[in-house]
Amino acid sequence: MLRKVTKTPLDFEVKSDEMTFKGYLEYHEGKLILLKAKLQGSLKKPCDICAEEFKLEVDEDIEFFISDGLYEDDGSLELDVVESLDGNADIDELLHSEVELIKNDYHSCNNCL
Repeated sequence: MLRKVTKTPLDFEVKSDEMTFKGYLEYHEGKLILLKAKLQGSLKKPCDICAEEFKLEVDEDIEFFISDGLYEDDGSLELDVVESLDGNADIDELLHSEVELIKNDYHSCNNCL
């Protein structure tokens, strides 16, 4: 799939539970594909102070690169790169990874602010 991505943006939208991951893939240079998206919705998470579960509202801009194969950094640019070793980008898995990153951040409920 990555080899089919060109300079013309390829739109995608994935929904999971109460989350929507919507954006596009676009060829950048070399083996790099730019993923630019918006992650919106809500998820349940325990408060990091009182441990009570609360609903966390999410509205995040996501931007990183997907490398078609191993990414070799020459040190000239600082890029967030996800490597794809089989030429495919699993958008569902990328959504899941982004949600897990948000869950692992420090969040507190309204009662503990």
